[in-house]
Amino acid sequence: MRLDKFLKVSRIIKRRSVANDACDTEHVKVNGRVARASYEVKKDDIIEITFGQRTLKIRVLDVREHAAKADAAGLYEVLE
Repeated sequence: MRLDKFLKVSRIIKRRSVANDACDTEHVKVNGRVARASYEVKKDDIIEITFGQRTLKIRVLDVREHAAKADAAGLYEVLE
């Protein structure tokens, strides 16, 4: 699954277009490297997202095309 779509499905970022913009402006890293929106997310990837002064670091636990709101938090684990 594409990185921008995973960020939207997991509800880390509300809209896919915003996730795409975050990737384009190099605010998203996967496994320590700046990632493009088209990066294919895999289980156990470490994603870092920078929001201004705050950085969110997560580990991907599951990759699904669709997730209910109640199940979205189960797709990842917050590390920092």
